Amino acid sequence: RFANTLRLVSHVHWIVVEDGSRTVLYVENILERSTHPYTYFAAKTPIGYPKRGWYQRTCALQFLRNKSESVLGSHKEGVVYFGDDDNSYDTRLFTDYVRNVRKLGMWAVGLVGGAPVESPEVANGTVVGYRVKWRPKRKFAVDMAGFAVNLNDILRTTAVFGESCKGGFGAPEPCFLSDMGFNQTDIEPFGFEEKKEQTKREVLVWHTRTFQPKFKRSEFDASEFAVEI
Repeated sequence: RFANTLRLVSHVHWIVVEDGSRTVLYVENILERSTHPYTYFAAKTPIGYPKRGWYQRTCALQFLRNKSESVLGSHKEGVVYFGDDDNSYDTRLFTDYVRNVRKLGMWAVGLVGGAPVESPEVANGTVVGYRVKWRPKRKFAVDMAGFAVNLNDILRTTAVFGESCKGGFGAPEPCFLSDMGFNQTDIEPFGFEEKKEQTKREVLVWHTRTFQPKFKRSEFDASEFAVEI
């Protein structure tokens, strides 16, 4: 599914890190058919790391820092987005949001954190907080699917995903973005442009669920977004 989405997006270098001791032929076949340049290697999670892709993201970042010129090719700039194969993506996430990130971009994510939608709270084009159910006081209360970082900022730091993140209460995003040296004023919100009357904001990335989620209307204010509860 992710490969089929990326086929519709131009100028992508896809980095896939297998959590294991070797790569998988069937995965490589999918990457070959994606029509995009890709990098595929194996990196088994060492003892001490959560088995949730933290170590593999670290390996991908280290690869980028060592091989950024070959990844960029003739392009002068790039943006790093941590995609998951079990999410659902609108191609506009990549063409309208990710591609235009100058520093640290953020946007809404559907079906995450026990809520129908999580998003930055935006006032006058500036992020002033987070509309999330779980731990809203985190410095960066954002899901992995809800942000992207300009490659120039990746290259200027050595920030990675460590073995733990106390500041994120177990979630890695706050520690990674803090280690990058970002502050709330660095965030560029996407999808919060002035909307036309009678229209809802769209959510362009969703965590995929194979069952009917159950939410209480009284617990969430998702009226700003085009979602059903």
